[in-house]
Amino acid sequence: MKRALIIDDEPLARMVVMEYLLDFKDRIELIQECGDGFEGLKAIQQHKPDLIFLDVQMPKITGFEMLELVDQPPSVIFTTAFDEYAIKAFEAHAIDYLLKPFSKERFHKAIEKYLALSAADDKPAARTEKLLEDVAQAQAQHERIVVKTGTKVKIIPVRDILYLQADDDYVSIITAEGAYLKNKTMSYFEQTLDGAQFVRVHRSYILSVAEITRIDPYEKDSHLAILKSGAKIPVSKTGYAKLKQVLGI
Repeated sequence: MKRALIIDDEPLARMVVMEYLLDFKDRIELIQECGDGFEGLKAIQQHKPDLIFLDVQMPKITGFEMLELVDQPPSVIFTTAFDEYAIKAFEAHAIDYLLKPFSKERFHKAIEKYLALSAADDKPAARTEKLLEDVAQAQAQHERIVVKTGTKVKIIPVRDILYLQADDDYVSIITAEGAYLKNKTMSYFEQTLDGAQFVRVHRSYILSVAEITRIDPYEKDSHLAILKSGAKIPVSKTGYAKLKQVLGI
């Protein structure tokens, strides 16, 4: 028996999925319905479901942001209004996606596809992680980053970021309030942050251009960027060339 969650801020949408799921009650057990991403994240961590029905556009945090906080994401069937930038990623990597309003017949097709893939020992975590990468790179610009701090969720506006630093398998996001770890790569942030605002100046550092007060010569072919906070960030030869281009010097 597969175990499922519904995560959607619309009560009517949750009711539709619950009703349609009754046709599969001998194979899928609904263990909880959640009204937002925070509640959904907590339920996933508690119940470790096999499948979630997830809305994308929700208040507080989006469906994509919630998935980024899950260490081993389950299989996902997205239930969403039309979301152009994500459709190609859905088609490539999601189990399925249901565009609201969807029929019972269309719902049945999605469930049958999920059951067939799960029987074939599909790897939902890898599939979901690839989807998130593609969606992130399809977006024109990120305005915020969502991280976990213990049992809480922290939303960091991009404008508050001073710099990012590589930290083993994580990236440390440095703000005036403190440092927060995100399980992503430096390349991910280099590709998804606005290149006019953030520059990768070193293999281990990405800077907010607005935070730089001056750039001093350092050792051979390298420099130090001095930030408003007083932090001194190494700038490689390649990073210096990127900075000069962005700054127009």
